[in-house]
Amino acid sequence: MHFVSPTWGTMTVENVVRSVMSFVQEDPKAGYKLVIGTDSQTSKHGTTMVTALIVHRVGKGARFFFRRIRSKPLHDLRFRIYKETELSLETVDVLNSQGMAELLSKYPFEIHIDIGQQGDTKVLIQEIKGWVTSVGYEARIKPFSFGASSVADRFTHG
Repeated sequence: MHFVSPTWGTMTVENVVRSVMSFVQEDPKAGYKLVIGTDSQTSKHGTTMVTALIVHRVGKGARFFFRRIRSKPLHDLRFRIYKETELSLETVDVLNSQGMAELLSKYPFEIHIDIGQQGDTKVLIQEIKGWVTSVGYEARIKPFSFGASSVADRFTHG
């Protein structure tokens, strides 16, 4: 699994973890929030899914990393939302296994899901939020899911 940093380019998971740790160590007294969110874009040629990891130094900026996956077109909205959520949860597991478990337990951590009260995804709110909370994470939906609906979304078109 590789990520892209707008600053440092393509990075391994190990390098992302080191970068996040370094960012937190630069100002250890600051408050932090960690966010993972996935968004997707489907065309007739394929589906692009982007998972973003955001480390927000509250009131003092943030760093983010993303990973992009392309697949055959996934037109079924329910399947796509489940796949987005699965990719976010998989990313948490990988980061935990690479040494970020302590950070993820020390600071507020949220999974951002690109669903909301408006539109076709509202019927999925209860089950998707239930899935994320059942594995022990805080779930955020629109309009509070900027990790998916803003950060990840920005890179689904590239």
